[in-house]
Amino acid sequence: MKNKFTIIALLLVFVTSCVSPKVYKNLEDKYAALKKENRSLQNEYDALLKAKNIAENQYNTTKEDYDNAIADRNNWEAEYKALVKEHDNLKTSYNALEANSSSAIAANSKKNRELLAQLEAKEQALASENERLEKLKKELEARSNRVAELESVIAAKDAAMTNLKNAISNALTDFEGKGLTIEQRNGKVYVSMENKLLFNSGSWAVGVEGKKAVKQLGTVLGDNPEIAVLIEGHTDNAPYTGSGQVKGNWDLSTKRATAIVEILQENESINPENLTAAGRGEFAPIADNDSTEGKAKNRRIEVILTPKLDEISKLLNDI
Repeated sequence: MKNKFTIIALLLVFVTSCVSPKVYKNLEDKYAALKKENRSLQNEYDALLKAKNIAENQYNTTKEDYDNAIADRNNWEAEYKALVKEHDNLKTSYNALEANSSSAIAANSKKNRELLAQLEAKEQALASENERLEKLKKELEARSNRVAELESVIAAKDAAMTNLKNAISNALTDFEGKGLTIEQRNGKVYVSMENKLLFNSGSWAVGVEGKKAVKQLGTVLGDNPEIAVLIEGHTDNAPYTGSGQVKGNWDLSTKRATAIVEILQENESINPENLTAAGRGEFAPIADNDSTEGKAKNRRIEVILTPKLDEISKLLNDI
């Protein structure tokens, strides 16, 4: 029995030494920087949705102004036509009275001049309103184009992530029902692998079946070099009782995430700058830790795939 414990201890020391302190520290530093970048990308994505709503509101407001201006123009045209008709009637009346009453002629002449002045003012107002309508129309078209462009970029990003999700699903179809789930939400793809597929209890050494799943995932990631890859390790809330270099659940989850990164780095098609390893410990559960089934779901590796939003950032800067 003593010899058995000695062998286990030696194995733990051997596995722990696989990750040098320098590599571990570099990954931690890179995780902090890329986590900040991840938050920035999320903010840009949220800003895009907000910008889209603002653009749509501006579009609706401009459309309402345009419709109101059309109504005003139509009213003024009606008034203009009424004045023209009244002017014609007065002119007829003027011609009829011209031979009979100089005083009536003078009165009609004065009113005629007033009507002509009103007609001229209405014509100027109509010209000004038509100019304003044309400006509003161009502004409306520009905002409509901007909304359409934003929607097109969002749709393209969503379609690309959907294609990525489908490619991953096809690549990992052999692992369905073995603790692997794939979701797409908030513009990202989440690949979750329970520890039963990857690790033995208390270990961060990836098993044969788990390594096969990670390498098949890496094949898809190698074909999508513009995707940022965040690998998060998670545990349940049971305290870590092992020994050696692991200080607790948070440390264990970080070492497990780092182990996944090291397997992905074996694929030369994957840009190491796109990879980040992070340990979340027991602080981001997806199920209740009060049950055995819930604990099993919480012990997992999550691979979070995020598209680069350079095009969207440029559009936002142009708004």
